[in-house]
Amino acid sequence: QLRIVESGGGSVQPGESLRLSCTTSGVTVDRLDIGWFRQAPGKEREGVSCISLEGATYNIDAVKGRFTVSRDDAKNTVYLQMNALKPEDTGVYYCTQIVPSVRGTCVLVDLYGSWGQGTRVTVST
Repeated sequence: QLRIVESGGGSVQPGESLRLSCTTSGVTVDRLDIGWFRQAPGKEREGVSCISLEGATYNIDAVKGRFTVSRDDAKNTVYLQMNALKPEDTGVYYCTQIVPSVRGTCVLVDLYGSWGQGTRVTVST
């Protein structure tokens, strides 16, 4: 059974960086399409970044140039490097298995609707 755990959140000031980690048990990350999602206070959860089985990545426009998703198979971990953070990046961040990639491009749609506890990111002065 697949289990996913997120970590690395915290409170930072605008312009600072954080790196989130996503580790799995039951299935290794190199066999999964993984997406990062976030939910801001009072808002619906939205997809942010993803990485396909083949290693192709995608980021939504709001984070392009600031966020980078990567995978370390040796550590069985998917990372979300977040730079130049803005207050609007505040929220709880989740990683989850997403639907299979389409022609090598990952798609920010969760596969099972199963969410972990997430990790909280707060960006404020």
